[in-house]
Amino acid sequence: MTHAPIDPHDVLDVPPERLPRHIAVIMDGNGRWASQKGWPRVRGHEQGAKTVRTVVTQCAKLGIEALTLYSFSTENWKRPADEIQFLMGLYVRYLVAERDTIMDNNVCFRHVGRREGLPESVLTEMDKTTEMSRENTGLTLCLALNYGARDELVDAVRAIARTVKDGTLNPEEIDEALVSASLYTSGIPDPDLLIRTAGERRISNFLLWQISYAEIHVTETLWPEFTEADLNDAIRDFARRERRFGKVITS
Repeated sequence: MTHAPIDPHDVLDVPPERLPRHIAVIMDGNGRWASQKGWPRVRGHEQGAKTVRTVVTQCAKLGIEALTLYSFSTENWKRPADEIQFLMGLYVRYLVAERDTIMDNNVCFRHVGRREGLPESVLTEMDKTTEMSRENTGLTLCLALNYGARDELVDAVRAIARTVKDGTLNPEEIDEALVSASLYTSGIPDPDLLIRTAGERRISNFLLWQISYAEIHVTETLWPEFTEADLNDAIRDFARRERRFGKVITS
């Protein structure tokens, strides 16, 4: 069943023009949440997947243009092998189980990150979800999986260098717009709001180019406990801020 959009002013007391177009989230605290309860870390990842559904659905209903979730970084391959194996299986189950939610909410799914190194089972289900939601016109959901911002910039530079080498681009023509268009997030507006859960205050190699002017909202709430109300609070916090982009605001 398709969920009807909601008026952000009614829910948040925020006019639509004050909403962030793109929200990026560093989902932190799954393992900590499970450990606090005396459970295996994987229980935290399972609960965190349920939070993803809540946040995706709310963003879609509010009319947010894009949502990028930092799910698995290139550094996360250093984790224990059994945890990685569980996470990859969880991605497969999530991609299959959430297709109805994606389609019901008119969500367009997109992967950002390197495909190399991901299991074939993950790539297969990811491609299926991408293809089936390609024509959806609502929220663009970017799953940052096997993602690292420095890797993204390296890949962009390599792509640009190849066009210079084959003679179709002059180095003097390289500008910010070209670099942005060469990133994994090409065609998506840069994040206006970056949310990090679990109280951590670092960027962790996430969207380094794209978040140049993003407003940062840090919450002590662990990701498995992050609710619709927490998301609404983050958006209200964003809406109250005065974004200057290097300019001086005169009254």
